[in-house]
Amino acid sequence: MHAADLDENLIILMAQGDGDAFTEFYNQTASIVYGFALSILRNKQDAEDVMHDAFIKAYTSAVTYRPMGKPIAWLLTIVKNLCYNRIRSGRIFEDIDDYQDAAVSETQDQDTVTDRAVLQQALKILDADERQIVTLYSVSGLKHREIAEIMEMPMGTVLSKYNRALAKMRKELTGDGDRNRKGVKK
Repeated sequence: MHAADLDENLIILMAQGDGDAFTEFYNQTASIVYGFALSILRNKQDAEDVMHDAFIKAYTSAVTYRPMGKPIAWLLTIVKNLCYNRIRSGRIFEDIDDYQDAAVSETQDQDTVTDRAVLQQALKILDADERQIVTLYSVSGLKHREIAEIMEMPMGTVLSKYNRALAKMRKELTGDGDRNRKGVKK
């Protein structure tokens, strides 16, 4: 299931107290929520805490949800706000390796260990916004305009950062990044 395919009726049923709807909502979105929180916080424990808080908030806020055809955007906005609140509170620690492990497991279908290691290295060179945009687009399946809305950025900025991130990763994956870091010209 792509995140964009999330059934809006699940939120409506959650607002009516339907526990099965909440379970289905959770099952369909947990990995997306965790991955997005991890891309912002870069720490496994913090991301798990925010994921927990986000689902509680989604369940209790379901009654205020207004159907707009973008339930995943609504949920990820909750996640983003909780992450930024956590950052502002100063209660986070950076652990980028956790982020890479989770992102790789989401984006790879258990390919070889070598492929995962290369992807982890490529993700390390992205800045926070680039990692979030790549995660939302690749893992969550959101469109660039939805990402722009969630991240509160102009769509042109999202597209630019996405393309820049792909170029950086491509450069890293082809080995050009190593040569340039060592000062070797092509």
